[in-house]
Amino acid sequence: MGVIRHVVCAMSGGVDSSVAALLLKRMGYNVSGVFMKNWDSLDEKGVCTSERDCEDARRSCQVLGIPFRQVSYVKEYWNEVFSNLLNEYEKGRTPNPDILCNKFIKFKHFCKYALDTLDADAMATGHYARTSQEDEEVFRQKNVAPPTGLFRDRFEVRNPVRLHQGADHFKDQTFFLSQISQDALRHTMFPLAGLTKDFVKKMAAEAGLHHVLTKKESMGICFIGERNFEDFILEYLEPQPGNLVSVEDGKVLGRHRGWFTLTLGQRARIGGQKDPWFVVDKDINTGDVLVGPTTNHPALFRDTLRTDRFHWITVDPPPVLVRTQMMDCHFRFIHQMPLTPCSVTLNMDGSVWITLSQPIRAITPGQFAVLYSGGECLGSGRIVRLGPSQHTLQLGRERMAAASLDKPKTGPPEQAS
Repeated sequence: MGVIRHVVCAMSGGVDSSVAALLLKRMGYNVSGVFMKNWDSLDEKGVCTSERDCEDARRSCQVLGIPFRQVSYVKEYWNEVFSNLLNEYEKGRTPNPDILCNKFIKFKHFCKYALDTLDADAMATGHYARTSQEDEEVFRQKNVAPPTGLFRDRFEVRNPVRLHQGADHFKDQTFFLSQISQDALRHTMFPLAGLTKDFVKKMAAEAGLHHVLTKKESMGICFIGERNFEDFILEYLEPQPGNLVSVEDGKVLGRHRGWFTLTLGQRARIGGQKDPWFVVDKDINTGDVLVGPTTNHPALFRDTLRTDRFHWITVDPPPVLVRTQMMDCHFRFIHQMPLTPCSVTLNMDGSVWITLSQPIRAITPGQFAVLYSGGECLGSGRIVRLGPSQHTLQLGRERMAAASLDKPKTGPPEQAS
């Protein structure tokens, strides 16, 4: 038999990571399971499921017959993810902690722990994603020992590793991986790359992993859970009350407890109104939150945005973008939203302007603009600036039309006699 290679699998206590570990074991790897504790439940008044998740992860490892460990990143999560989240909310933006959690915790601290402390050759997760290394058979078991000796030597090839969508496009999670480093990706395996969620559940049932089959999909903020967001965030930020103002006529319709409790596109709770109103913009200078009377109000739709310095998965921007400063690809800023064709312009500071083929609803500062090309996730950048809304453009057109009507008509100058 060939060399058994050590792989550390991040165990979340769910079905995906459990089946990822199962597949690794069946492939002949020496597998260890590790549960990451990233949030201190003793700090919370709400319900925290981390203890149950940890126990489920331990049980999965027991069923699979692999070693189980637990590691705490509570301090790192607070300093590198949660503090960032609070700062972003205070600035009026809406961050994505799940992307930051992957970037700083799972694919930085945990990856370093797996490779250096546990002396693993690679780490693995239960994400539905694929890398170019799967295609190149870097991770395939061989029946003879590789001539280079240590497995890790094979990672020293400097061709960039690319991140591709998994076979299950509905469950595809490359969106959440769009900020991870090239080095982490080079040392990561995604055993579920070619599988669908239904098939993963079937494998779990056949392997006796029944305790993870009945669990609900986690839909809350990464490691914080599914609690009332407004109450949760107000435990950490001082209320900053302000007005809810109509974007159409400037009328004050109600009050809010702080702009960080609201995000673009959500329904605003305004008493005494017969029809629902929706958050369309925030004025961070006055503290006002602007609202519109319909869910598809033109003030919610924009087709241009700018990011901060863009993070390219392959480190360098695509050659066509470097060569011409422009590139056509596809965009999304929410997981599972349809991909939208776009044109990208590269700025001197590494940021990008993105022009969409059509206006999109509720593009939100603080979220990440994730770019795709032919099934490959190119990377992402945090949205820091928005172009004008369709409402603003329409008002501009109306003002120009009115100005042209008010302009006095002048005929040709009279000829001197």
